[in-house]
Amino acid sequence: MAVSAARQINRAEVVDRNFLDHLQAIASGQVVPSRGGDIADADLLELFDSQMASRQIDLMARVKRLENKVFYTIGSSGHEGNALLGRLTRHTDPAFLHYRSGAFMAERYRKIEGLDFIRDTCLSFAASSADPASGGRHKVWGSKPLWVLPQTSTIASHLPKAVGTALAIGRGGDRLPVPADSIAVCSFGDASLNHATAQAALNTAAWTCHQNLPLPLLLVCEDNGIGISVPTPRDWIRASIEKRHGLNYRFADGLDLAAGHAAVADAVELCRRRRQPVFLHLRTTRLMGHAGTDFEIEYRPADELASAEALDPLLRSAEQVVVRGLMNPEKIRHRYEQLRQLCLAEADRADGTPRLSSLADVMRPLAPLSLEAVKDEAGRQPAEQARLAGFGSERQLPENQPPRHLAIQINRALTDLMAKYPQTLLFGEDVARKGGVYTVTKGLWQRFGRRRVFNTLLDETTILGLAQGFGSMGYLPIPEIQYLAYFHNACDQIRGEACSLQFFSNGQFRNPMIMRIAALGYQRGFGGHFHNDNSIAALRDIPGLVIGCPSRGDDAVNMLRTMAAMAEVDGRVCAFLEPIALYMTKDLFEPDDGAWCFDYPAPGQFLAPFEPRVYEPEARDLLIVTFGNGVPMALRCARALSPRHAVRVVDLRWLKPLDLDAVASHARDCAAVLVFDEGRPDGGVGEGIVAGLAERGLGDRPLRRVSGADCYIPLADAANLVLASEAGLLAACRDLLGDC
Repeated sequence: MAVSAARQINRAEVVDRNFLDHLQAIASGQVVPSRGGDIADADLLELFDSQMASRQIDLMARVKRLENKVFYTIGSSGHEGNALLGRLTRHTDPAFLHYRSGAFMAERYRKIEGLDFIRDTCLSFAASSADPASGGRHKVWGSKPLWVLPQTSTIASHLPKAVGTALAIGRGGDRLPVPADSIAVCSFGDASLNHATAQAALNTAAWTCHQNLPLPLLLVCEDNGIGISVPTPRDWIRASIEKRHGLNYRFADGLDLAAGHAAVADAVELCRRRRQPVFLHLRTTRLMGHAGTDFEIEYRPADELASAEALDPLLRSAEQVVVRGLMNPEKIRHRYEQLRQLCLAEADRADGTPRLSSLADVMRPLAPLSLEAVKDEAGRQPAEQARLAGFGSERQLPENQPPRHLAIQINRALTDLMAKYPQTLLFGEDVARKGGVYTVTKGLWQRFGRRRVFNTLLDETTILGLAQGFGSMGYLPIPEIQYLAYFHNACDQIRGEACSLQFFSNGQFRNPMIMRIAALGYQRGFGGHFHNDNSIAALRDIPGLVIGCPSRGDDAVNMLRTMAAMAEVDGRVCAFLEPIALYMTKDLFEPDDGAWCFDYPAPGQFLAPFEPRVYEPEARDLLIVTFGNGVPMALRCARALSPRHAVRVVDLRWLKPLDLDAVASHARDCAAVLVFDEGRPDGGVGEGIVAGLAERGLGDRPLRRVSGADCYIPLADAANLVLASEAGLLAACRDLLGDC
């Protein structure tokens, strides 16, 4: 009775015992197996072995977790039918995998001699620094030689980048790091299909197919009928996808290797031959709960659990192997137990290997900066003929033109980058023929053609997913997010996916990009919140992201050159915030003074990361630290306070990483410090500056922060009540200086 009660809780023990009992039933004639579908004997044998290896990995994790040797227990049990995908796709087909993909990986490991699936997986489960996938940073399915790109997605956030990868493959070209007839494979669960990110990816795939663009994407929905504790409605996946325009729907029984083989092979061949998206609905079941700490008996009736366990794909595979005379039940039992001992032994060995033991080791692949190589790359000039082709003639080269304002200089810088890097792609909403909402990309479509400058559908998640896919396939993407407020719709594509790839792959994979965002406020009341947004806290919170925000055109040019070099050399993900209110600003102090127009920096110039710009470096009465729109405001205030007070202004330019040591050095020179942050008071740049100064012992002098209100920006003149004002900045300066 006690044993029976324990088995009701320890479902791993139940599943393990069921398999062994089933072998005994086959041997005694209680189960009469049938041959099943058309699959070669050699294929069936190896697939079954991969299934058993994956199962024993799961059982090992439950045992070794109790010994504190394993730190991950989400298993693949019940999903072992995905071994068919591992076998029928190529190791050069980029794969973005569901976390229940053990059997897939076991099969893909067979494709390159010398790799050891069990050893590597045990190293990953043990968080060993020798883990070849992530270096001990997380349990992820990943492999550089097998083209499995690691991610930790549980909410289908990896689907958009799979779409982008397939689109890049479909474009072809010499830059592809995989064969031209490759396909992208992306697997996910039935519960994840309901996530907004998944729906965005499906929509983009169908939209792309509708336009007859090649998209060799195999979307694999592994349907086990439940998401943690929430059941998927019966027939929901088929009903919602089968007749969806632009997607080729196929169903395969992942519980039966012989029956499922032909359907999976058909789906793979269809995707590869037609270069169209295929949605493969793979039937699975879930065994042993969601994870080792998930006690299903608390929310699933016992008879429901028993029914799910009766569908165990290993039971059917064992029957098929026996009926063909390939192995008898005793040989299967022997191999099953051999794999058990091998997994347990490898887990013990993995536990004896080093783990990450310092913060430096943990962070090493997160934000690489090869400073000298970046400087060399940023200073490398584009080919002369490429520049002339981009600008039209020597006379039209921007360095031969008069000083111009920010929007024009960004346009010229993008032209230079596209001339310098043939792999550069520029895309987003309205960026092509229209040239963007603010005409910043005007003319680029005509200069470089529709294959390099193109519009996307209206979805920021898709735009950033495409950027990741293109980046992983050797391109240098420059996606545009039309307004800063729109970025928040798709923030996790940068936070959870793009910026995490180098970290979770131990630097083996990268998706470089320069994300351009029209940003910040002061648009004279236009647009309200969505077109007049100054919130950058969500960006600053993303590990490894580089954020730049120029206030003037020459800095914008040099910053873009440096960002392109960081992306090219180190695979960095960069955000380039373009102050909308300064796009067309030409004057600084007086109408028509042209003081905010600047010469175009000659090729070879760049902006060293992450240095601020300093105005009046000898001034010592007051330091104003600011960025973006705050810079011209601060310069006007400094002029208003002169000659009585000498004011130094620091334009941060780089908002992440912040060069706090440089700011502190300037603060030490000055009697008082004022931080002007046009954003909101909570989570903004200003908070970071004030905290950094305090931590560096600069709390002994007058310090003030001026920021916007904790409020959305309204329309019309009411916007000025929310935004930090130039008048307020001047008043704060006078107060700090003791002026009445």
